[in-house]
Amino acid sequence: MSKHEDRDKVLAAFGGTKGLIDSGVPSIVFLIVFNVAHELKTALVASLIISAILTIIRLAMRDTLQHAISGFVGSLICAWFANRTGNASDLYIPKLLTNLAYGSAYLIANLAGWPLLGLLLGPILGENLMWRNHPARKKAYLRASWLWVGLFFTRIAVQYPIYRSGNVNLLGTVNLAMGYPLFIATGYGSWLILKDVPTVKAD
Repeated sequence: MSKHEDRDKVLAAFGGTKGLIDSGVPSIVFLIVFNVAHELKTALVASLIISAILTIIRLAMRDTLQHAISGFVGSLICAWFANRTGNASDLYIPKLLTNLAYGSAYLIANLAGWPLLGLLLGPILGENLMWRNHPARKKAYLRASWLWVGLFFTRIAVQYPIYRSGNVNLLGTVNLAMGYPLFIATGYGSWLILKDVPTVKAD
């Protein structure tokens, strides 16, 4: 398998352009409608409708539904939180909790010597768990996984104080900027680390 094929598989695993659209557009619609209508429920309904439309489009095109469905379910959960309290900032509570969960999981796995990136990409790249017996490859997975630890905890460090301030527009804007664009950038950074260490093949 060539490096280009490996790269495409790695970046596809992190969502790619379609993941950016499916997860980002509903959030943009929420902010726009909320600022125009100044009505939380209207903004929530608009974002859910857009998310549902994206899911239907993926279904009609027989495209992958993974990111569309996860985005729709995520929108439902976020909408439930915000609607329950009537506080627009609470739309972002599930995202903060998700970052805490993922960041903790990557951190613990790295400290235990089982980098999650290796567990995720090993089967995709055809090396399964053989990388664990090759120090250079294991070290590469550990280094790349630290990028993800940094990503998730940086999001919390930046966004939680904004959430506490109640500035919905700033929180929404920062959330988008640190969302899939930063996610894809971290995925590409992971690829740059991994590409210099050949994948482990069975003898």
